[in-house]
Amino acid sequence: MKRLIFDEDHEMFRDSVRRFMQSEIAPHVDQWREDGACDPSAFVKAGEMGLLCMWADEKYGGAGIEDFRFEQIIIEETIRHGDIGLFLTLHSRLVGPYIGRLGSEELKARLLPKCISGETILGIAMTEPGAGSDLAGIKTRATRDGDDWLISGSKTFISNGINGGAFIVAARTVADRPHGIGLFVVEAGMKGFERGRNLKKMGLKTQDTAELFFDNVRVPARNVLGDPERGFYSLMHHLAEERLISAAQEVSHAQVAFDLTLDYILERKAFGKPIAAFQNSRFKMAEMRAALDITQTFIDQCVLLHNQGELTAEIAAEAKLIASELESDVMDNCVQLHGGAGYMSEYRISHMFTDARVSRIYAGSSEIMKEIIARSIGLDERKLLAK
Repeated sequence: MKRLIFDEDHEMFRDSVRRFMQSEIAPHVDQWREDGACDPSAFVKAGEMGLLCMWADEKYGGAGIEDFRFEQIIIEETIRHGDIGLFLTLHSRLVGPYIGRLGSEELKARLLPKCISGETILGIAMTEPGAGSDLAGIKTRATRDGDDWLISGSKTFISNGINGGAFIVAARTVADRPHGIGLFVVEAGMKGFERGRNLKKMGLKTQDTAELFFDNVRVPARNVLGDPERGFYSLMHHLAEERLISAAQEVSHAQVAFDLTLDYILERKAFGKPIAAFQNSRFKMAEMRAALDITQTFIDQCVLLHNQGELTAEIAAEAKLIASELESDVMDNCVQLHGGAGYMSEYRISHMFTDARVSRIYAGSSEIMKEIIARSIGLDERKLLAK
């Protein structure tokens, strides 16, 4: 189905991103999956193409482009011609804007040019061994020491954890207030900051995911993002975009799986005829086609709302929920339609299936999304039980 949200400039940009992914990323994906991480040079090359932190002001080396449709195109072409585990968008749109909107001028002038060039890769450290979706449960602490802060604690499941050169760390600053959390930029080389192992995962093999440890890491005041007691609310403000990013990835991933499967069932034969000729195959593909078009249309509408500053946390939760659940269903159907080949690692659909499993967990689990949506329609358990 033709998508109406893109104009000629967007399509020209897509062509350039596609060529970049085909020439600079695709040839290396198999090796990166084996290595358990992409080569950091991928970010440098993306920076040379102007694909990182495009929203940043020109005085830092950015393009000053806020239109999320351009990032949506990067997401789609990365997944189609590169690999879903190459987290350019986490760097550019999930982490970078915290620095751009909340950082001191000194921090922005020093760090943003390196983020835009790809020299410094960004990550965000929220999840802890005992605190995932429940940010109020964060134990990592930050205490004042003059104008500086001392951070102690640990984080886990941190994307870009091995390659990252700077991390936004969420740490508790007010002991007796659940939401008393600050955001701090911890940079590689700071004394007391250590990385753990590159964690072995079911999927997303090109994505380096690590543990981070902080032992009285001294963070200067210039590396504090906004009010050090109101970081929780800054995190909440950015969650809508995080979930939109996730939804855009999920529907794109599902679309690629559909296309691969359509090609396969047209070529593969069983009992003397193409697999595509069997009614089950045709009906499954028809169901997926309809669901993909409906979901993509909704995600595109969310992108337009986001561009206008009107995407709510509740609508973003809907987008993330339906896109991640659809992705899961499509991957399962597509592996089944591939038959035994779908279980073999040499077929892309095999690792796409395992890559997709985390989508219903990260950026807020499906269960959390359902809670958010339910509360938005007046079904708040606490209020209902209090009646």
